[in-house]
Amino acid sequence: MHALEASLSDVLDSPGVVGVALVDAVTGLGYRAAGEHRLLGTGAELAELTNLISEQLCEAGAEGELESLVVTSTRHHHVVQLVPRQGDPLLLATVLDRERTNLALALRQSADRAQDLLA
Repeated sequence: MHALEASLSDVLDSPGVVGVALVDAVTGLGYRAAGEHRLLGTGAELAELTNLISEQLCEAGAEGELESLVVTSTRHHHVVQLVPRQGDPLLLATVLDRERTNLALALRQSADRAQDLLA
């Protein structure tokens, strides 16, 4: 199995995770996806949303760089974690079932998985 596919499978095996996608943060190009990743939208939409929020935070005076986003709906949590690398950063996006997920634990695991993804 390809290493990236194995990494995304590991993310998908986390409690409550129903979909996962790895996307280029600048171009929106999707590298890999698994599970119910369509709930996250397209790669271009994820990249655009992340860029928009980052710009708005900067305009509002927030200091530092954006690390992650959490969007909550009535049925799901959408967690987008920035994965820094040489060149364009990546986005590790997961969709979680609200009834089966501890959000604090999911955020911690998402950050850990993002660090391990390119190792």
